[in-house]
Amino acid sequence: MRFLIRWLVSAISVAAALLLVPGFTVEGNALVAILVASLVIGFVNATLGLIFKIGMIGCIVMTFGLFTLLINAAMLWVSVWVLNNWFAWVGGTVVVEGGFWPYFWAALVITVVSGILNWFVRPDEEQ
Repeated sequence: MRFLIRWLVSAISVAAALLLVPGFTVEGNALVAILVASLVIGFVNATLGLIFKIGMIGCIVMTFGLFTLLINAAMLWVSVWVLNNWFAWVGGTVVVEGGFWPYFWAALVITVVSGILNWFVRPDEEQ
């Protein structure tokens, strides 16, 4: 159940980024693209994102955490690339136009919205 709640929060965050960030759009079946994108983003952040954040801890500390925004934008770029190249057969793709900035703003929106939603939707402690 906890996985489904986190997946729903992630999907809502991706949908918010698609609605709010210009140049960050979806083609094809939007619901399928959002659900698959949220899974891919979660997997990439849990694996590659963790490795980058541990490796760049010095830069993160020196910039008071702002370097994390660049890492999140890079992980979003990797996630969109994986989604569009490996999961395009599911019926929806994410299109990003405008270079670096749509990735940056979308990563910021996803981070803020998921943080707020996770604050409101705290699952009970493990029993």
